[in-house]
Amino acid sequence: MNESMIRLTVLAVTVLIGFLTAAVAGRIFVPLLHKLKFGQTIRDIGPAWHKNKQGTPTMGGVIFVIGLLVAVLAAVAVCEATLPMKPVSGVTPVERVRLFAGLLMALCCGLIGFADDYIKVVKKRNLGLTATQKIVLQLVVATGYAAVMYWLGGGSEMYIPFVGMVDIGWWFVPLCIFFVVGFPNATNLTDGVDGLCGSISVAASLCLMVAASMTAHFGQSLLAAAFAGALAGFLVWNLHPARVFMGDTGSLLIGGMLCALAFGVGHPLLLLPVGIVYIAETLSVILQVGYFKLTHGKRLFKMSPLHHHFELSGWSENKIVTVFCIVTVVFGGAALLFVW
Repeated sequence: MNESMIRLTVLAVTVLIGFLTAAVAGRIFVPLLHKLKFGQTIRDIGPAWHKNKQGTPTMGGVIFVIGLLVAVLAAVAVCEATLPMKPVSGVTPVERVRLFAGLLMALCCGLIGFADDYIKVVKKRNLGLTATQKIVLQLVVATGYAAVMYWLGGGSEMYIPFVGMVDIGWWFVPLCIFFVVGFPNATNLTDGVDGLCGSISVAASLCLMVAASMTAHFGQSLLAAAFAGALAGFLVWNLHPARVFMGDTGSLLIGGMLCALAFGVGHPLLLLPVGIVYIAETLSVILQVGYFKLTHGKRLFKMSPLHHHFELSGWSENKIVTVFCIVTVVFGGAALLFVW
């Protein structure tokens, strides 16, 4: 078996390990969350029929975090011990920094979400962390990651389509902070329909896995494979009708992980096409609020974020998930044509 086939096999097995671990973890954690009464409180601002989901366990993002970590550790251990391609000891210090700094940053985003969920479900404060608390914590994480990537991770270079690798100097830091703060909040807004955020994030992760493979970042491709598999395992419990919600624990971690993968391979602009759905969801909220204020009460959409507009237009939750996934695959696949 040649090296390319070995790499492909390792990636496929890593996806499978992530999937099985998360799916099994769900069998343990979903009943546990029920027992602890960690149920989601459905706010009145969404569609009325979402009230039927009241009490569904939240904080389920823990399920795919477990799948991610188990799959990554297993894949790295096997590769380091038995295979010629070694994602840790066989790469440059810069590559190691990018890999571990990205994983740590994503986990910190998940911890912020966990704190938010904990306050909501245990302390019974439905709004969780205040907006100020959340943004300050996100800025701390983003600034730390940007600094590490800039000074230790060779981060001032990034790929620009039709131009090539460009050294953007210190501008890298604010760009990185912008993405690492903005993207988790965008994925958080997208988590409003059963299976939506998880499904499009599987597609996005697989696109980034391919990008990592094309650019010879084997460690990043393993990380993406583990994440895609873990998310798919979580969807066993999260597809409509959802038996558990990911909560901010999961949605914020997803945004952080996608940033980690894109910056890890030196292609942060991939987040724009790969994350087109998250961006559209965020823009729909911004446009709705702005239009409402400018017109003194008129609405541009039936409801925002965008998935609620389609719900109120008669689309089923499964149709929304399917269409939004197709959009992600099309835009993400097209973006891969410009990865070199």
